[in-house]
Amino acid sequence: MATITYRDALNQALREEMQRDDRVFLMGEEVAVYQGAYKVSKGLLQEFGERRVVDTPITELGFAGVGVGAAMTGLRPVIEFMTWNFALLALDQVVNSAAKMLYMSGGQFAVPMVFRGPNGAALQLGAQHSQAWESWLMHIPGLKVVTPGTPADAKGLLKSAIRDDNPVLVLEGEMLYNTKGEVPDGEHLVPLGVAELKRSGEHCSIITNGKMVLVALQAADQLAKDGIRVDVLDLRTVRPMDEAAIMATVRKTNRAVVLEEGWSASGIGGHVADVIQRECFDDLDAPVLRAHQADAPMPYAKNLERAAKPDAAKTIAAVKRVMYLDS
Repeated sequence: MATITYRDALNQALREEMQRDDRVFLMGEEVAVYQGAYKVSKGLLQEFGERRVVDTPITELGFAGVGVGAAMTGLRPVIEFMTWNFALLALDQVVNSAAKMLYMSGGQFAVPMVFRGPNGAALQLGAQHSQAWESWLMHIPGLKVVTPGTPADAKGLLKSAIRDDNPVLVLEGEMLYNTKGEVPDGEHLVPLGVAELKRSGEHCSIITNGKMVLVALQAADQLAKDGIRVDVLDLRTVRPMDEAAIMATVRKTNRAVVLEEGWSASGIGGHVADVIQRECFDDLDAPVLRAHQADAPMPYAKNLERAAKPDAAKTIAAVKRVMYLDS
């Protein structure tokens, strides 16, 4: 095991897959000479050259479309968006081309490609640059959507995404790039569509993904001081979602809190709650509760931004409520 940053884990995944398969190439704004807006592509231009690490103009729709065409002809492009907020300009290619081409061509044209970049709120970037995109994108059939929350999952999921024969969207937590964690030595793959139990307990399940995994673990540590031991289930992939893992943890603890970075309306938590009420209704000792971002555009003011974000305190309050311990 090596302890490395989330950023370096992504860099390792890209380097290893580009070394393994010469059909893999990286394209996006500032990925080459500048080595990526978040330095994820550091050193790749020097190793692989400008034909496989390609700087683009500021035209998300254009280079996303080039990537779709390249994938249809047998290459395996990795398209980096400087932020998923900018990907809004490219969603026609993601949703109407990449996601639907295999189906609409009757299986003649696969689209083996990855769209990746930072997702969610950082610090005081304003409402237009602070959106969590998971629930928007998981709505689309034909796409796979992964949200790694740790360096090990960042490396393993990205490698699996690059090898997958379908379009895979990798939503990287914008505040996670400097976080560190252990990553297994050698070949490390994390299968798409498989959740992981990050913490084991018996009193309540916290079901979460992406950046919120760290928040859930912080909440678990604080709850443990009060004698409350929780499962922390990291979905890792939100489409396809590991419903079996959700059912297993809820049947074990009989209570559930869904922690998500985005808004509540049509959010991931709504889908998870549907799985639980449909499959585990008789196992529940309390209603499913959700902890999430305030239902408003993200404020710029630091104090308001902090109040809007989901955090450990909100998660703990939800857990205590489903355990009927709130006063």
